[in-house]
Amino acid sequence: MSVTLILIIITVGISMYAWSNEDLMRKWIFHPFYVNKNHQYYRFITSGFLHADWVHLFFNMLTLYFFGDIVETVFVYHYGPEIGILLYLFIYFGGMIVADIPSYIKHKKDYDYRALGASGAVSAIIFSSILFSPTREICLYAFICMPGFIFGLLYLIYSYYQGKRMGDNINHDAHFYGAVFGFILTIFLVPGSFGNFVQKIMHWGIF
Repeated sequence: MSVTLILIIITVGISMYAWSNEDLMRKWIFHPFYVNKNHQYYRFITSGFLHADWVHLFFNMLTLYFFGDIVETVFVYHYGPEIGILLYLFIYFGGMIVADIPSYIKHKKDYDYRALGASGAVSAIIFSSILFSPTREICLYAFICMPGFIFGLLYLIYSYYQGKRMGDNINHDAHFYGAVFGFILTIFLVPGSFGNFVQKIMHWGIF
């Protein structure tokens, strides 16, 4: 069983359990005010195993399923099973933590602000995958398809813009910073990956 599938099973299980356990949801959700006041830094990780509802959970885990195996396989190929899996988890959980740092800085004195979900971690995995396969098509809603590097650029622009607007209940900052973290870290972890990324784009059909 792949590590990606194990992460999905654990996240689904904990999310479902938390929906019927308000005490766990309250203790594990990302709450910058409590992180700052009570030094509850564990919330950077535990909140990534919680989701608001079935839709939120489904889209995050489906995305992880499609992109996680690609990244996991590449790291295992380059570093072997033990180190490869550790580096894969480093990207996943590192993305989870880094994605929430801007929200922590912005809302650490805001008692009412809370966030949850694995979106930052999943974004890190998506962009690690895009680095490896920039011309592989990514489809939105099953019919709007485009090469990964174009999707990635649009994703970053949209997430950055929406993060500045703060007009909805989605943590777009987590999407943006998780994605950037995953992409940059993978460049350093897999030698030659950025050169391969550029080369594949330059040989893409439109050129």
